[in-house]
Amino acid sequence: MKKKYVIFILLCLSAFTLPAQTLEEAKELFKNSQFEQAKPVFLKYVKSAPGNPNYNFWYGACCYETGEKNLAEKHLVIGANKKIQEAYRYLGQLYSEQYRFAEAEQNYNSYIAMLAKNKISTEEYENTLKKIRLGAQMIKGVEQVAIIDSVVVDKSNFLNAYKISEESGNLFTYNDFFQKEEESEGTVYQTELENKIYYGYKGKSNHLNIYTKTKLLDQWSEASPLPKSINSGVDANYPFVMSDGITIYYASKGEGSMGGYDIFVTRYNSDTDNYLNPENVGMPFNSPFNDYMYVIDEFNNLGWFASDRYQPKGKVCIYIFIPNESKRIYDYDAAEPQKLVSLAKIGSLEDTWKGRSTDVKSAKERLAAAKSQKPKVTEKKEFEFIINDQLTYTRTDDFTSPKAVEMVKDWLQALSDYDMQAKRLEKQRQFFNESNQEKRKSLAPGILDLEKRVEQIGEEIKALEINIRNEENNFLRK
Repeated sequence: MKKKYVIFILLCLSAFTLPAQTLEEAKELFKNSQFEQAKPVFLKYVKSAPGNPNYNFWYGACCYETGEKNLAEKHLVIGANKKIQEAYRYLGQLYSEQYRFAEAEQNYNSYIAMLAKNKISTEEYENTLKKIRLGAQMIKGVEQVAIIDSVVVDKSNFLNAYKISEESGNLFTYNDFFQKEEESEGTVYQTELENKIYYGYKGKSNHLNIYTKTKLLDQWSEASPLPKSINSGVDANYPFVMSDGITIYYASKGEGSMGGYDIFVTRYNSDTDNYLNPENVGMPFNSPFNDYMYVIDEFNNLGWFASDRYQPKGKVCIYIFIPNESKRIYDYDAAEPQKLVSLAKIGSLEDTWKGRSTDVKSAKERLAAAKSQKPKVTEKKEFEFIINDQLTYTRTDDFTSPKAVEMVKDWLQALSDYDMQAKRLEKQRQFFNESNQEKRKSLAPGILDLEKRVEQIGEEIKALEINIRNEENNFLRK
């Protein structure tokens, strides 16, 4: 009976994966990215032969992959000194994350040279080198910004930590706003008047791009992508628009990013009907990690951004800061290098408060008030209609002139007609593009007529708006 019991126990134990015991088992686990299980065996071999470059590389790489990066460097250096190829890559990554950009570049150069010698593509790592060199440039222009608070939250619901004023608009996840249930990293920014949205969406390109929609009555217009200077072919997401309606902050992994998502700013140029070339907002907002969702609450004079720098998987740190009226940077030549790196990393909040204790105290009070403020119940806005420099109406009931009220009804109907005809035109154009030459000939006259109708309604809307504005202003003067 006892023998059967022992056999049963052994069978049960065999059902579980036992930790690696031999070097070959550990190497296999390493190959399959099972670093936590492989690490104890490599440590045992390092202790038995401290100078062995292979043992040191494997153990150092496991330390890096499992988050013990403070232990990784010395072991990876031993491997690199004996020209173990992957040790250079790991050291390049490690030094970049530590803002030791010159050393990171040196190691990646060695790694790329070895790849080229073995006739392996170096394109990916040439791009990594560009990011490292950008980091080396950015460390020379770290902005002096007082960061008053930070909080670590789950990435899945990080927007809940943004306690911004109603005047600054609203933030949503893509799924919450559009009532979808899909895997989407996209976020939505909705303006204060709730009549325009900017959002990240992953379309057929399999990359996130930023789109915008405008509300016409109770319907949203067709999605319109922002220009290629913003949607550059890689992920672009996390949009936020300032109250001026022309300044947009967003995050992108594209050209000019130093690692993962970087935060960029651009402005709409009405003269060219396009956006200016985006600018990287620099350090300390950006880092070799993912940085995004930059928001300026002008009403409370507080700023917010998110970063996963030095955070465990699934977590993100939200930083709250005092926005600068104009950019001021630390003196790179006069600053102590390690102190400047700490400021760029946001190693200490208190270090960013130098000479601004009064500002920080006031900002913390505003932050506390923002966190405790309950959402206001506001009337639903039907539209946004500018009467003059002092007046903007959002409901039909706002108009005082009876004649203007009647014209507003015609204007709303014209907007509805325009939206309906514009959607018809868009579908006809799409059908036209997908048709053969013969079918296109039959479709062309109808499309031309529809284009004229849409243009005509557009002109009618403009004329109605002028007449409504004049009528209401004349009535107000009486």
